[in-house]
Amino acid sequence: VLMAVPTGAARRDVTVRWVLIACGALAAFAATGLVATGITRWLMRPVRDLDRAVARLASGRLEARAVSDTGPPELRSLRVQFNAMAEAVADSIGRQRAFVADASHQLRNPLATLVLQLENVELHLAPGPGREEHTRALDEAERLAELLDGLLALARVESGSAERTEQDLSGAVAARVAAWEPVLDASGLTLGAAGVPPGLRVRAAPDAVGRVLDAALDNALKFVPAGGRVTVSAEAVEDGQVVVRVADDGPGVPEDQLPLLTRRFVRAPEHQNVPGTGLGLAIADEIARLSGGRLAARAGTPRGLVVELWLPGQPYTER
Repeated sequence: VLMAVPTGAARRDVTVRWVLIACGALAAFAATGLVATGITRWLMRPVRDLDRAVARLASGRLEARAVSDTGPPELRSLRVQFNAMAEAVADSIGRQRAFVADASHQLRNPLATLVLQLENVELHLAPGPGREEHTRALDEAERLAELLDGLLALARVESGSAERTEQDLSGAVAARVAAWEPVLDASGLTLGAAGVPPGLRVRAAPDAVGRVLDAALDNALKFVPAGGRVTVSAEAVEDGQVVVRVADDGPGVPEDQLPLLTRRFVRAPEHQNVPGTGLGLAIADEIARLSGGRLAARAGTPRGLVVELWLPGQPYTER
């Protein structure tokens, strides 16, 4: 028996059903993707918020907190615990800084009285070993007073209470160079400004540029021998930052000791007898960090030291 049956209708029917199945599958996949995307965002939103809060806290912004109140109960509980931890850390560091500031402030008055009494006693001492011991005691008392002033200044800087403001970097550099030029000249050093274009503006803590330049120039004054030269320069770089450099042609610092320059109270063994407390560049580094920038030090060419202050720049506008 030979049967001839047309298959067009059957093929169309199978095709329609396969198309319907494919459309249903695609719709199911799309719906599943949308639901998965929503769930993922719901789960990851508090995680990203915690990540940003941790980064801000690690950078020294002790007021950073996680604010997202979404996500599963476990992540909401983690946010509460993190905020409690951040609050405890901020409170502990705040009390530590307050103690350092209060102790430094309270010790200044009796120390100033002690220095005054030592100076008054000096007139009644006869020449001899006693006068030499008295001179050493007076020097140590004055060094202690300088140390207390440095600790107090560091505590004030670390409080970070001042907001960042827009500042004229070019004008600040010119002012500090003019102020330090006679000081360095009296010590046999030459100070000059090279390549400081007008109109450079930054957003930083109040007087950040001036205070960092004071620390860097004071450092050069201590360690660059007479006849040396110190140069201050500034420029805007491609990534929107502005860099200020203080370069000298002094003996410089060994490569392995460069990271120690911004650590508190750290002095190289060969510089233990140089006046100072070891806090100048540490305070400058803290000022740079609070201004959203950084302080870097590198070896000069062919010798010497280069201290660089990097700050976020601001577009120049006519005023």
